[in-house]
Amino acid sequence: MKKLCTHFALASLGCLLLAQTPAIGQEDVSEKVESHKNHFMPKGKRPVQKLYLSSGIDGYVLSTASLTKHDVSKMTIPRFTAFFHVGVNANYDFNKNFGLFTGVNIKNIGFIEKTGDVTTKRRVYTAGIPLALKLGNVRHGHYFMLGGGVDFPFNFKEKTYVKRSDKEKFNEWFSDRTPAVMPYVFVGAHVHPGLAVKLQYYPTNFLNADYSEAIEGGFYKPYADYDVKLMMLTLSFDISYYPKD
Repeated sequence: MKKLCTHFALASLGCLLLAQTPAIGQEDVSEKVESHKNHFMPKGKRPVQKLYLSSGIDGYVLSTASLTKHDVSKMTIPRFTAFFHVGVNANYDFNKNFGLFTGVNIKNIGFIEKTGDVTTKRRVYTAGIPLALKLGNVRHGHYFMLGGGVDFPFNFKEKTYVKRSDKEKFNEWFSDRTPAVMPYVFVGAHVHPGLAVKLQYYPTNFLNADYSEAIEGGFYKPYADYDVKLMMLTLSFDISYYPKD
């Protein structure tokens, strides 16, 4: 009887080991497949990366402005620029349909005033910080953007001419001719792989109406009668850089 019990125990133990072996093997294989699955999946089907960087460059900017001077309002002639714009964005995606981004960028923005035969171009280089929501198919790079930001001008340039061969120009670093802070709002759309179109609006005066300079016999405020609200249409390059799997 004792020998029979021993044989029965050994047989039961053998069956148990045989039953567990396939399960263990299957578990190991599943873990390996899961660990390498993202590496072989096409990028468009990878899980959403919550935090990643993108280029955020406002490559081409077409701008105009609502200009009010001496109580006369008009739209300024279009100004196009492709230099010098750089930037980088930090993106955070809550899920595949909703995210946000912020970043830092440098832009060349301004407007052109034409009065009779006199043309004056004014522009600033700004360092800015955007903040926006992304709504749509964030996972595949197709979404709408809604947000705003602040720009900090650091170089002002003004160029005036009657004929193109007869120019007067100057530029100033950290000039008081513009406000120290220029807030803006924007809406736009992004499409894969990294193109974005934005409509951007600056609700405050581009020029500092209180700026004054010394002249013989007192002070002169060259921009006292100006109210300039800048509007821009921008083609941006916002290519994402995902962390390695």
